Amino acid sequence: MVIKVLVVEDSPVAREFLTYILTSDPAIRVVGTANNGVEALETVRQKKPDVITMDIHMPMMDGFEATRKIMETFPTPIVIVSGSSGGKEVDSTFRAIEAGALAVVRRPPGINHEEFEAASKELIQTVKLMSEVKVVKRIPHTVHARIVAQPTISISLLRTAGIQAVAIGASTGGPPVLQEILSELPQGFPVPVLIVQHIAQGFTEGFAEWISNASGFPVRVASHGERLAPRHGYVAPDGFHLGLENGLRIALSSLAPENGMRPSVSYLFRSIAQVLGPAAVGVMLTGMGRDGAEELKTLKEMGAITIAQDEESSVVHGMPGEAIKLGAATYVLPPESIAAALVSLTTNRNMRNI
Repeated sequence: MVIKVLVVEDSPVAREFLTYILTSDPAIRVVGTANNGVEALETVRQKKPDVITMDIHMPMMDGFEATRKIMETFPTPIVIVSGSSGGKEVDSTFRAIEAGALAVVRRPPGINHEEFEAASKELIQTVKLMSEVKVVKRIPHTVHARIVAQPTISISLLRTAGIQAVAIGASTGGPPVLQEILSELPQGFPVPVLIVQHIAQGFTEGFAEWISNASGFPVRVASHGERLAPRHGYVAPDGFHLGLENGLRIALSSLAPENGMRPSVSYLFRSIAQVLGPAAVGVMLTGMGRDGAEELKTLKEMGAITIAQDEESSVVHGMPGEAIKLGAATYVLPPESIAAALVSLTTNRNMRNI
């Protein structure tokens, strides 16, 4: 099946360049282009593309606003193609992901650049993967969000060793879910949070800055040997696995990718299991593939509390779904209940009350 793509980009040269790259793959057909968000909305209605590649900075209507309106009217998988990984562009990029865009990739450099081939391959692969995602219409934020029943969980299953860290793995659809969870953690949250979020190379610093500002929970890119602090989040840096060593210090690794990923959720969960065992909480959020599923099961078998995001709230239920199939999840919860559970687990409150 041919994937129909709409290219939204205000630069004529960049539009032609992206069209050239995408149509180099016989499975992709560019069915239209638009040079701003207003044109994008009309072209989506007319052409009904399978995927949209979206620029951020455009005249008349920018990529964030276009994404928001498309997801409220003609929901379509959107890939942000960014020419910059710093400053205002990054903030707008992650606001667009919060509004419903699925992924961000860097715009490939020129044909003669040494990274052209790898970046072009990443763009094509991302478009193909996102075409498989079934997106749903977003409710305008003037409308009340859905109410989710809170879980009833017995405290009798909780370990008494005391939780020392929370480890979270996420991929497609993860940033807004992470933002929702972290924003609900209180000022007195007593433990650190380690995060592996699959994201395009070059956007990790911007992601950490955005999620820290958006959630009010301090998050930074992890540094090797850094000692963990309560109520701080640590994101795996580009190209390194994130793990722990004794003494609650960060251990970064450049070992081979796992499940095609570096950083890998599998590496994080395995490291947490080895160092903390039952004194950890493992959380698997929305994402494609199965990275971390087996290792979440290992965490559970060692006595740790493990949580998987439920299918209804997941953009892609691949990673949490695989974990659930393996019996790796102690609890299956929506994001708002995950936040409440983390507070209860780390403060020894009765989880019947969350």
